[in-house]
Amino acid sequence: MAHSSAQGVRPTGGRWGLVVAAVLVQLALGAVYAWSVFNQPLQEQFGWSKTQVVLPFTVAIGTIFIGSLIGGRIQDRRGPRPVALGGGILYGVGNILASLTSSSDQLWLLIVTYGVVGGIGLGAVYITPIAMLSKWFPDRRGLITGIAVAGFGFGAVIVAPVAKALLSGTDDKTSVFLPLGIAYLIAVLLGASTFRNPPPGYHVPGFTPKTGGRAVAGTRVYTLGEALRTRQWYLLTAILTLNVTCGIALISQASDAAQTIAGVSAATAATLVGILGLFNGAGRVAWAWLSDRVGRMTAFIGMLVLQAICFFILPHAAAFAVFAVLAAVVYLSYGGGFGTMPATAADYFGTPNAGAVYGAMIVAWSIGGVVGPLITSALFEASGNYTLPFTVIAIIALVALVLPPITKLPTTPSGPRPHNEVTGP
Repeated sequence: MAHSSAQGVRPTGGRWGLVVAAVLVQLALGAVYAWSVFNQPLQEQFGWSKTQVVLPFTVAIGTIFIGSLIGGRIQDRRGPRPVALGGGILYGVGNILASLTSSSDQLWLLIVTYGVVGGIGLGAVYITPIAMLSKWFPDRRGLITGIAVAGFGFGAVIVAPVAKALLSGTDDKTSVFLPLGIAYLIAVLLGASTFRNPPPGYHVPGFTPKTGGRAVAGTRVYTLGEALRTRQWYLLTAILTLNVTCGIALISQASDAAQTIAGVSAATAATLVGILGLFNGAGRVAWAWLSDRVGRMTAFIGMLVLQAICFFILPHAAAFAVFAVLAAVVYLSYGGGFGTMPATAADYFGTPNAGAVYGAMIVAWSIGGVVGPLITSALFEASGNYTLPFTVIAIIALVALVLPPITKLPTTPSGPRPHNEVTGP
């Protein structure tokens, strides 16, 4: 490829095709957010409680960081394709095997297949296009990583109605995981088969990394071990954890909250949840694009401030239109964290080891994805309404505002090491 560049072929040629492939892969992965469609059918078939029926989803989110950590490290050494293909097989097979669940005493099987196997595979694939595209697009890092993960946000919008239609056509509800798993497997393998890193010495013609201004990248390349020895890695992970905690607190309760607070029907609430998924995806692009212009930390301050305001007002939003607008802003900000943080991590620690460094940060998703829903459901059960839980979440968002202003680029007292954009395959 480097030889072709010397003959006049654009070094950036084909990079937008990789973006399309990445979005296809993320659409398949984002199906995990359609889990709520399975809740009631599985409860009716197997007699599981509400707590039991969400366990496979909770475990899937909780194990994502295992796949992203391991997959990120392997990707930085072996390239994105083998990690994405291997993770895609785990994700697809996990869903396919979930269809074997046939009795009420086999909840463990659904947790192991969908939750553990599928969740680890999902994590391995999820991190791959993010790290890969940050290397191909140093000139549009925020926007492009936002687009890459937007597919994840939109995945549930596509899969939820498909799954609902399949579920309504059968009495064996878990059998639906078979065709869905096959579809996920095909989509991920098709997209991942095109994944590749840019060649050594790759650069974008006419692009010069910023040395001042708003979204400023550092000058040093960090390994995962070196990044873990900086306070910035933990500050960034904390910011993402708290942003996830706030947003997913509403995502986990959106349908119930719409019915309880705004008094709408279950059907209307379900339609709203589908529409809100669009804002989850759009936020990943919009905030990432904005962060390129106003700065990463300024963007995170904006996300947290908006969520705090919305959560303070939400319990009192009896008018459905007001509730819907506030919920949409929360979804935008939730998605924005996932769209902006990959570019932020690349700015702070370089792109050559982005898979491992950001892959380890995905622990924030697992922590926030468990803590947010637990806080909300526990406080709702204790109080009988959403005023207390949503107010607590608003306070968490406000407390989180102390983090972005103190999260500066890492200093390198011994002098910077060259910030090579690409190493390895």
